[in-house]
Amino acid sequence: MLPASRLEVNPMSEREPTQATNPDRYGSPDLPWSRAREALTNEPRSRNVTFFLGTVGPDGKPYAAGVGALWQDGCLYFTSGPGMRKARNLATNPNCTFSVGLEGIDLVLEGTAARVTDGPTLELLAGRYREGGWPAEVAGDALTAPYSAPTAGPPPWHLYRFSPRVINGLATAEPYGAARWVF
Repeated sequence: MLPASRLEVNPMSEREPTQATNPDRYGSPDLPWSRAREALTNEPRSRNVTFFLGTVGPDGKPYAAGVGALWQDGCLYFTSGPGMRKARNLATNPNCTFSVGLEGIDLVLEGTAARVTDGPTLELLAGRYREGGWPAEVAGDALTAPYSAPTAGPPPWHLYRFSPRVINGLATAEPYGAARWVF
């Protein structure tokens, strides 16, 4: 896995796509990135949203797991116990996907995940999780809380930063359309 310090992402600023294409064959107008970004930023806080993380094991078998993820500064953040399959898979292959259905738009994100160990980012994301109702606290280079999802494993939980390379969007409400954003 790439250490957090070697990511090619500046996590302190919102990322913008370098390329956008409209694969819609029905004549719908371009789907603006702002629509997807707004849904990622605001929607998960307003209702119970599950992000589905897809990884690949060392044996080549795919694996999917629902996780609680937060959009922050152009990246998704999520947690996992170090012994869980998703964490073990990411340790050998950081390439992964996320799928999520948000209000009015479905998204599939392709990119890489890396463990986050720096204190300021851990504190920021622990605060974001607390705002959402999970009483996360920083413990060393990980997070802890009185409880977590049954599939998260025992504490402490590692924090991961997912940096998207490509995001595909499909509008499920008017105005309809589709887009492929490359970062």
